[in-house]
Parts: sequence; C-alpha cells; structure tokens
Amino acid sequence: MMKIDHIALYCSDLEAQKEFYQTYFHAACGELYHNPRTGFSSYFLSFEDGCRIELMHMPALEETAGDNPRIGLAHFAFNTGSKENVDHLTQELQKAGCPLQSGPRTTGDGYYESCLLDLEGNRIELTI
Repeated sequence: MMKIDHIALYCSDLEAQKEFYQTYFHAACGELYHNPRTGFSSYFLSFEDGCRIELMHMPALEETAGDNPRIGLAHFAFNTGSKENVDHLTQELQKAGCPLQSGPRTTGDGYYESCLLDLEGNRIELTI
C-alpha cells in the first residue's frame, strides 16, 4: 500500500511557520536539521494520523509565496471533523492574520470548507 509520507514547503521564516502549525493544527515538531555548508534548515511536523509536513528554509531562494494561483501546490487540506470546527478554526486563523480566500461554505460538489493563507501565503483548506 502506498500513501503520501509528507509534503514539503520552503519558508522565509522557518520559526514563525513552525509555531503557526504547532499552535493552530497541534503539530508535534521534531529537531531542527541544519546544514552549515548549504545553509539549508528544516523541521518535520507530525500530526496524530501520521501525516507530516516538512518546513524548509534556504537563504538563497527567491520568495514565491502569495495568493496568486501558480503551477505546483494548490493547497493542502486539514479535516477538522465538523462544520463547527471549520467555522471556529477559520475565525481563529483570521484573528491571527491569515487572509480568508473563500468560505466557510458548502461547495458545488458538497464539501463544507474554508480556504485561508498561512503566514507565507500557502493555501490551507479546512474541511470536514
């Protein structure tokens, strides 16, 4: 059986992104990995179901974050368990400064969701 092990995101502010996912999505964080030769640093964040996000930083990379659609990662989704949880977390993230992109709403294909941007413009979908 195959499953996705993790997704990886380059970040401008590695520490702020780590705290964001720990605070709002209850991620457990592993040790910081740092390669002094290349300047590359990363954290693996783990969730209860085994899914992981690798947050990475490389000083030489050009920033590409933003709310414009682009080729590549469109969004990643967190199943919150209920409509009430979607609504609550949407409000909490907005209070934290995360721009709301859409919702909360029921989509044409029947999903209840909201979409927001994280601290660096990555699109997060909250769903049931």
